[in-house]
Amino acid sequence: MNTSSSIFSVRRQVSPAEWELRVNLAAAYRLVALHGWDDLVFTHISARVPGPEHHFLINPYGMMFEEITASSLVKIDLHGKKMTDSPYEINPAGFTIHSCIHAAREDVSCIMHVHSLNGVAVSAQRRGLLPISQQSLFVLSSLAYHDYEGVALNPDEQPRLVRDLGDKAYLMLRNHGLLTVGASPADAFLYMYLFEAACAIQVRAQGGGGELIEIPAPILDGIRAAASQVTRNQGSALVWPGLLRKLDRANPGYRD
Repeated sequence: MNTSSSIFSVRRQVSPAEWELRVNLAAAYRLVALHGWDDLVFTHISARVPGPEHHFLINPYGMMFEEITASSLVKIDLHGKKMTDSPYEINPAGFTIHSCIHAAREDVSCIMHVHSLNGVAVSAQRRGLLPISQQSLFVLSSLAYHDYEGVALNPDEQPRLVRDLGDKAYLMLRNHGLLTVGASPADAFLYMYLFEAACAIQVRAQGGGGELIEIPAPILDGIRAAASQVTRNQGSALVWPGLLRKLDRANPGYRD
């Protein structure tokens, strides 16, 4: 397979809105790699292209997350068919999870799915995510679960995925990994950061061997209002510019 350096820029071939989305999605891929949540090439982040068509951007199959650029992302439809010329293929099976959520949730632009080690570890625990950290409370305020049905190849599983996610922002795929949905790649990334952090804290706390202190339910009930105050009602917009600056220092080139 050719490397990303051989991809010609598609900036002049797409709308300014699509190009901006491509840059942010490529950044999200590289940030996932930078944080160590990638699983070689075997997970996906997808984003809905602005406009009336149901088109989406997804990673070229076989390219490492740290290599992905705005131009190398592949545009597809809801069935995983390529909508523009690209030297890269996608993994159609990998879009099984994403396609049904995109079809069911018009409010969702970006879906991020990872197999992070801490996330998979907690997904294998019967009680799932525990209310033992401040990070966990943000997740628990909008968390759903989906039972494991094997490698996500069967389209018959899609209605159950959509049902289990409902209107939530976080989905724990039992024995599998973590999934977040958001109105932008920035939102989906911030949610995943909180999700993975909550899982990492839980695994470490359990490894300490002491009795865990769970946060009382009334505090969880008020967490949504508290979250708005902490982020000044800006959510991911508050941290995304800084994350891009960090990425520009650590792994530039995603804007190509």
